[in-house]
Amino acid sequence: MRRADRLFQIVQLIRGRRLSTADFLAKRLEVSARTIYRDVADLQHQGVPIEGEAGVGYRLGAGFDLPPLMFSQGEANALVAAARLAQSWLDTGLAGEVESALGKILSVLPPAARAAAEAQALYAPAVAVDPRTQALLRPLREAVQSRHVVRLNYADEQGRPSERRVRPLGCFYWGKVWTLSTWCELRDDFRGFRVDRIVSLDVLDERFTVEPGRSLADMLRHVWGRPGVGPGGG
Repeated sequence: MRRADRLFQIVQLIRGRRLSTADFLAKRLEVSARTIYRDVADLQHQGVPIEGEAGVGYRLGAGFDLPPLMFSQGEANALVAAARLAQSWLDTGLAGEVESALGKILSVLPPAARAAAEAQALYAPAVAVDPRTQALLRPLREAVQSRHVVRLNYADEQGRPSERRVRPLGCFYWGKVWTLSTWCELRDDFRGFRVDRIVSLDVLDERFTVEPGRSLADMLRHVWGRPGVGPGGG
């Protein structure tokens, strides 16, 4: 890789993350950490507002931007492939946003690159998620983002009904089913619910705040670390 290309990639990597260490940048660019230190110092000297220092990490200061990007052929192919897969597994609202974003990406490519990306023989037929699950995913995803409490009417594996008030933390896809990970107010603990077993749901006006010990990070750290943890059953 030419040094000019490497400097450009350093800026791209730093601006895409909250904090980037020299070791992370070195591994991504297949150079030594010392090379990264030198390159960052040169970028700072040229006026690029990279904040931070060796041993701590770097971030890009506010107000700095680069000219519009041009994707490589490999990047364009990867984006088209990822978008086709995503559209089959997401709810219809988010799948529509993916299609819109893909159109914008393809519009900036040269005609030959666009044709090559669209001609990939990689497809994901839209039979991955049943329509009912897709319909439930959108309000659940939005409730996660807005931190609204959700009331679920749920049926477990044996078909036994229950009603739960939950704090939705995240939606997870396991290859065959979607699950909703939550803090369950009834159990006073983390619980996972298969979306295809949700009989009905109501997104309540009540909002919740993230509390220590009840966050998504806490769930991932304490629940997923247990042997045998998989798609939840409530």
